[in-house]
Amino acid sequence: MNKPVLVIMAAGMASRFGGNKQVTPVDDRGQLIIDYSIYDACRAGFGKVVFVIQPQMRESFHEAIGRRVEKKMEIAYAYQTLDRFFPSNRVLPAGRVKPWGTAHAALCACEEVDGPFSVINADDFLGRTSFESICAFLRNEASPTVAAMIGYRLENTLSENGTVARGICQTDEAGYLTDIREQLGISACPEGGKVTDEEGQERVIPRGTLVSMNLWGFDRSFMDRLKENFDPWLEENLKTNPEKCEYFLPYVPHLLISRGQARVRVLPTEEKWYGVTYRQDLPGVREAIAGMRNAGIYPESLWD
Repeated sequence: MNKPVLVIMAAGMASRFGGNKQVTPVDDRGQLIIDYSIYDACRAGFGKVVFVIQPQMRESFHEAIGRRVEKKMEIAYAYQTLDRFFPSNRVLPAGRVKPWGTAHAALCACEEVDGPFSVINADDFLGRTSFESICAFLRNEASPTVAAMIGYRLENTLSENGTVARGICQTDEAGYLTDIREQLGISACPEGGKVTDEEGQERVIPRGTLVSMNLWGFDRSFMDRLKENFDPWLEENLKTNPEKCEYFLPYVPHLLISRGQARVRVLPTEEKWYGVTYRQDLPGVREAIAGMRNAGIYPESLWD
């Protein structure tokens, strides 16, 4: 079989970080979070990486990462624009600027994916063993009716500098996903995470709760599921929020689970997520990566 493909979603606007966080170095060699993700994926057994970007970002992305990575593995670019896969019988909302979301981003890579594939965000450090787990699943278990998601412990995914959104997961006794709900405004607390409702009441999400960091593994046929469900999603959501609604990646697996058409294995990991959700996160990410390099988990230069 073909080696699994890694799809990296990088077309977002990075508004909270206040800049192009996808091309911000996280070590003294000028390497990026994407470098570390691709390095981990490459040594886990992935054979190709597809960057999903906006067309105007191609030159900067190729200079920042593509030129280095293409020496070690196959790369390709796919473009997320508002008109990609948008039905011809619909009219684009006049004020729409925001991309259609992560499910649409993954769909935009379909022409470059010819086998099992994984999807990640460009600005998330996800950890070596997470890539090993999802690659093993793609090689041995992925099918049109079975997908997988890496489940992170909530407390390992929070920022000290502000709130985050996470997909809160529920599983059955066999470890298959039964529900995933996007929770906004999660901040860290000793008990795990906390959220505040509109009345100002706090609710705790316990430590150990499994959450999604958008590290998914799918059979190639999942691209067809993303495409066929895009128009029904538009039909429902354009009526209420035409300028900002997003076709989120977890929506489609959740839909297939509810219809009894697919199952999603949740593969727990003890890896700690690092990311630059806020500019103040960057020093902590740099420190953590330096520690892993000192421990021998990563070489000084990933691509030499």
